[in-house]
Amino acid sequence: MGKLSIGGLWMIAYRDLGRNRRRSALTLVAVTLGMALLVVMSALIKGGIEGSLDNSIRLQTGHVQVREESYDEDEVSLEWEDLLNDPQGLATQAQALESVRVATPVLWANGMLTVRDQSVGVQVVGIDPLSEAHAPIRDALTAGEFLAPDDRSGILIGKRLAESLGVTEGSQVSLMVTTADQQPDQAIFTIRGLYSTGVASYDETTVFLPLSKAQAFTRAGERASAIRILLDDREKAEALAVALRAPERSVLNWRELNKVFLQVMEQSDVFMQLMYLVVLAVVAVVIANTLLMSVFERTREMGILAALGMKGRQILVMFLLEAATLGLAGIVLGIVLGGLGVAYLATVGLPIGEAAAAGEASNIITYGNILYARFSPSDTVSLSIAELMITLLASLYPAWLAARLEPIDALRAL
Repeated sequence: MGKLSIGGLWMIAYRDLGRNRRRSALTLVAVTLGMALLVVMSALIKGGIEGSLDNSIRLQTGHVQVREESYDEDEVSLEWEDLLNDPQGLATQAQALESVRVATPVLWANGMLTVRDQSVGVQVVGIDPLSEAHAPIRDALTAGEFLAPDDRSGILIGKRLAESLGVTEGSQVSLMVTTADQQPDQAIFTIRGLYSTGVASYDETTVFLPLSKAQAFTRAGERASAIRILLDDREKAEALAVALRAPERSVLNWRELNKVFLQVMEQSDVFMQLMYLVVLAVVAVVIANTLLMSVFERTREMGILAALGMKGRQILVMFLLEAATLGLAGIVLGIVLGGLGVAYLATVGLPIGEAAAAGEASNIITYGNILYARFSPSDTVSLSIAELMITLLASLYPAWLAARLEPIDALRAL
């Protein structure tokens, strides 16, 4: 008995698990559900982060932006010295570089949209309607038609904004901006189309004009606020930014453009880890309870094994093997079950409602109305190891309790 191998101890542990199949099965279910929940939670969190970042990149920032060094994003400056001269030439230069999918000039301005007695502040974006950079807006059209480059009186607004103002395609609205010479200007525009990207905070605040009309309306000449660049691979953004840098020119990659969002996600990581720990703690309590009950029921058996020469450390290892068996089986089943849940949520998504998507956090985090899960192999491996370690730690006390039983006392029990 003293030379009993790990394999022999595991066989005893395996048979012991089968003695009370109902309890072992319920414990296995708990471990499985815990692991499945961790996998799904991890995938939803990753999906929320990656989805929000993707929305921000494709709708707002791009992977790289080229601006004048003096441009102040918070002020949305229209002063000529803060705008790019010859933006089309810079866009053509960037477009010729390797890994660049599309580069296009944009002009940003703050405006006030008025319909009858209702007014709302908006961000006016002048775009090249023919550029593929704006395909997400074109694809998001729900009514009407997209802008034409030579349209002098057309405007594109979000469906949610249109509903709040009580207008639709074909309606006329008044748009006022403060021009490059710091003078207010107002004009009447016709709504050519309505779009809905699913990002409520974006759809409620952003209106589009053809770039040439926006430049004329704001008196910005042929200048633009920035060159917005989209890449085939976002990891190449830093190298491209280095290639485009020039004196008195600011070139920002997607990490710098989404710095606030990334900081919020980094700070919220503590809360995410806390949620994981809560799930792991529940699993640990179930495992510890199962093994404690097993110790109390098998006290006499432990005495017999000890009397036959089984050492305390072997009894401890045997109980740890019971926990490891339950843990590993639960982890495998949990990954399978959680993977099925993630596959469903990655395809169908989890509706979070327009109210949630339009919440305060949406000013920074561009959630859509539907949250899609994204499976992360690295997170799954980390969580599997964490659950196994928690399972083994939770079994230490029951195993130690069984190992320290004196043979005489154990044999007298029951």
